[in-house]
Amino acid sequence: MRAVRLSVVTAAAAAAALTSVTACTAESDAKGGDAIQVTAADSKCDTSAKTAPAGQVTLNIENKGSRATEVEILFPDDRIVSEKENIGPGTKYTLTAEIKAGSYEIACRPGMKGLGVRQKLTVTGGGSAAERNPQLDQAVAQYREYAQEQADATVPLAETFAKAIKAGDLAAAQKAYAPSRVGWERTEPVAESFGDIDPKTDTRADGLEKGQKWTGWHRLEKSLWQDKKIGPAEKTLADQLVSDLKNWQTRVGKAEITPTSMANGAKELLDEVATGKVTGEEDRYSHTDLVDFQANVDGAQKAYELLKPVAAKNDQALTAELDKQFAALDTLLGKYRTGKGDADFVSYEKVTGDQRKGLSDAVNALAEPLSKLAAAVVK
Repeated sequence: MRAVRLSVVTAAAAAAALTSVTACTAESDAKGGDAIQVTAADSKCDTSAKTAPAGQVTLNIENKGSRATEVEILFPDDRIVSEKENIGPGTKYTLTAEIKAGSYEIACRPGMKGLGVRQKLTVTGGGSAAERNPQLDQAVAQYREYAQEQADATVPLAETFAKAIKAGDLAAAQKAYAPSRVGWERTEPVAESFGDIDPKTDTRADGLEKGQKWTGWHRLEKSLWQDKKIGPAEKTLADQLVSDLKNWQTRVGKAEITPTSMANGAKELLDEVATGKVTGEEDRYSHTDLVDFQANVDGAQKAYELLKPVAAKNDQALTAELDKQFAALDTLLGKYRTGKGDADFVSYEKVTGDQRKGLSDAVNALAEPLSKLAAAVVK
């Protein structure tokens, strides 16, 4: 889970937020096939173009700041078209997205907090959808169905979790916690694309924005495992979690999904594993990190498998490597299973430092070729 904005912001609010930082104005237009150069720093977000033709838009990002940053392409209502988190100081990343004609913003968020520094981006022309391989349209349709299925499955599991909390049954609530998160973790990039749901449901204590009230799974996780108590506040929070997840469930079908957002989302899920699950930070009280770990990998693999027929035609060596690395990671995770259920894994407390390094190495071995999937599906 990443730290994100509390709610969708208005254009006026975004403009006001930018008065405290300096952002250079783009000086040129990107031509078809040209990458937009994005230079991020602690107080700026310079872009080499302010317009681009619809279709494949590529950002060549370089972080020249002192903190890790996040770069996003945003709709006017602050929904995320595509993003890359955790771009470390002195590092570069290429982000490829498929974008329709319209008005957007490129945002750099130093420290991955706040509204960030923003540049306007106007995308012109008819776009590439009409020319797109029909296999990609089918992949998007199937992935949209998958995302809806995961949301539909999550709500009753969350209701079971909430019911146990409202009954004051600590053991039952602890048992229901991890299963209630699986569908969410498999499709988290879709939920994050809305901007306002993820902060309410999946924020950790150290990911809160200034003035944000802590709600959601991890707030309840702390009560159940660290505080070992269920009071009126927890019961209210349980009801709110279910309400927020039902909101997500109704909005999944409206999410903007493209082949490149699927590919980039798969990479985001691996980034989630690397920054939260492998380190043990995600479920720091319950130590159910391996459940989320597997769910993230499941979601990434689903997106990849749907895109694979097209990616294999464009870059067979890449898909061969991805097949190999997904299989290796799945096999490694299987060693920590205690049963066949989605949540049947050992406590992460029992995973040694050397074993965690092995998991981290396997994630990194998969993440590198997975970062090339978006470019492979739009060649």
